[in-house]
Amino acid sequence: MRRAATVVLSSGLLLTAAPLTGTAQAASPPIPSIAAKGGFVIDQQSGKGIYGKANDLRRQMASTTKVTTAITVLTTPGVDLNRKVTIKQSYRDYVVREGGSTADLKTGDKLTVRQLLSALMLPSGCDAAYALADTFGTGSTMSARVSSFIGKMNKKAAQLGLKNTKYDSFDGISRGGQNYTTPIDLAKLARHAFSSKVFQEIVGATTYKTVAPTAAGGKRTYTWYNTNKLLGSYKGAVGIKTGTGTTAGPCLVFAATKGTKTYVGVVLNSSKRYTDAAKLLDFAFGTSQAKTMKLRSLPVGAQND
Repeated sequence: MRRAATVVLSSGLLLTAAPLTGTAQAASPPIPSIAAKGGFVIDQQSGKGIYGKANDLRRQMASTTKVTTAITVLTTPGVDLNRKVTIKQSYRDYVVREGGSTADLKTGDKLTVRQLLSALMLPSGCDAAYALADTFGTGSTMSARVSSFIGKMNKKAAQLGLKNTKYDSFDGISRGGQNYTTPIDLAKLARHAFSSKVFQEIVGATTYKTVAPTAAGGKRTYTWYNTNKLLGSYKGAVGIKTGTGTTAGPCLVFAATKGTKTYVGVVLNSSKRYTDAAKLLDFAFGTSQAKTMKLRSLPVGAQND
């Protein structure tokens, strides 16, 4: 019988990778070396971890925060994805002020919650994140509603038992530095989010084109490109979210499916996040795509994150 590969995590926990299909007496796949400061891979179905690096070390996670933004909205009781939200000038002003990534939402346009979720997850729109926080938070002022929504994000983390995760931001732009997670926590959060069919549909699209009514009564077409270049580059990739920040560095939450198996993973602060993700997925699936993978290019003018 083929032996399972094992990985010793920083917490001292020993995780075992399920034996992969192969001939008898075949060697176990080598444990990959990655550039990321931290990483984790989890089996979507069983919840078992198969790889970990500095998995319990807290780090900022930049726009991968938006995975929590999205799932907090999607798990709101009675959420109406067709509910229309009017874009406020303050959402656009926020993006300019903070230098954040944007879906270029236009003031006065009316977008559905479903459209805003794509604007959030594909071009990593901080304006879309602001609109969702303002809409799904409670309170008489915008500030109160945003604070309320961030509270809901923290409640979500607590419900999932993520003891080393905290949010002070709805989009990953952290003023106080109290927006952090660990590779294992983020992988667990991503696994939870990926159990939503709507979430899967959103993050699995390389491009999303939609039409929204304008304040003047006309129609505006929006086209957003997914900043996650693993999609369309690694065979089987199905999501999830990029993130880049001065402190956080380049980050990636990723997922791939082959046959009946789906693995979800995280790399934090990696100069080679896509190669790292491919290596970890190869390790999980017993494949060898990382060496020959060519990244999908984004159109000129598309957002990068």
